Amino acid sequence: MKLNREVIAKTALGLLNDVGLDGLTMRLLAKELGVQAAALYWHLKNKQQLLDAMAAIMFNELSDGLEAPRKGEDWADWVGERVRAIRRMMLKYRDGARVFAGTYIAESELPRSLELTLATMVDAGFSARDAARGFPVLYHYAVGFTIEEQARSGADYAGDNPYHANELAENVDAERFPLTAQAAGDLFDARTDDGFEDGLQVIIAGLRARYLRT
Repeated sequence: MKLNREVIAKTALGLLNDVGLDGLTMRLLAKELGVQAAALYWHLKNKQQLLDAMAAIMFNELSDGLEAPRKGEDWADWVGERVRAIRRMMLKYRDGARVFAGTYIAESELPRSLELTLATMVDAGFSARDAARGFPVLYHYAVGFTIEEQARSGADYAGDNPYHANELAENVDAERFPLTAQAAGDLFDARTDDGFEDGLQVIIAGLRARYLRT
């Protein structure tokens, strides 16, 4: 197999579920590919460029088959599903949200995806500026929520996951902090799909109220 940027990045993504982002080293990656670590640096100067290449592959998966909204489809339904798809894509990989966060994606699909998203919101009544400010709020919510969600899976705690509602409730003085003790089940709710959807709808409602008053 000819070594190139895409092959290296796909191999790295394949290793994520076993070792996580912190365990993913250029040395380990080179061993998996059957080459010397120095060979990787002909294609990627450092680990950040590796993460950029990995995120580009993830983004291309996300954009595969992306189409404009159907006639009459509400902007919130289309944009909301786009945000859900971002989360689903990140959840496919251990630490997928950490890989995706803050990376630079120099791919031709990115402008098309952004154009469809902005056009959908502008057609719904947003100004171009408000759409450009509003959608990143949803995007950053998806990335941030998923980073927390994946951290709370406990994969990095070697079987001793502290993120349990019962443990929080037991460690909180209910007399001093009654609301915290009462809310433990919601603060660390294992039904993360429900929690994500609640937050998504709050943000969409806020965008409607702020930018679509007329």
